[in-house]
Amino acid sequence: MRVALTPHPDAPASAVTAIAVEIAREDGLLRLTYRASGRMSELLVPAPAEFERADELWKETCFEAFVRGPGDAYCEFNFAPSTRWAAYAFDGYRSGMRNYEVAPLFLETNVGDDSFELNAAVAPGADGVWRVGLSAVIEEMDGRKSYWALAHARGKPDFHHADAFSLELA
Repeated sequence: MRVALTPHPDAPASAVTAIAVEIAREDGLLRLTYRASGRMSELLVPAPAEFERADELWKETCFEAFVRGPGDAYCEFNFAPSTRWAAYAFDGYRSGMRNYEVAPLFLETNVGDDSFELNAAVAPGADGVWRVGLSAVIEEMDGRKSYWALAHARGKPDFHHADAFSLELA
């Protein structure tokens, strides 16, 4: 299925004009392809690095997925254009945070003049119906950041808010 992310109204984008995500649930895996369109030369994109865990990826250009099964517990996955990644588990809204020890199965990127693509596959480990939130933080060369999501909660950007988990995957 293909879905579109929208920028938060308080942090409009300049260089990126659209972000679409292809998403599929297959045999316990969440497969994602994020595709940003616009003027890629104006983005501040982290340089390629080793495929390894790193914290605070959301402070720069980063693509994210949040997955909640039944109940309040959820996982957060961060994918950087550098191919660094992070995964966290939460007991509830921003509580009980700890490292989730499952690395993405793969993380690939492709940058063009007018588009950027990131492919990833992760195993959220949740049973039943998944409630999913998809998001992106886009940093431009001038330091401006835009916050994109499938659904935004009221107020400041908050990808952890229950309103952001707007997609259901059976």
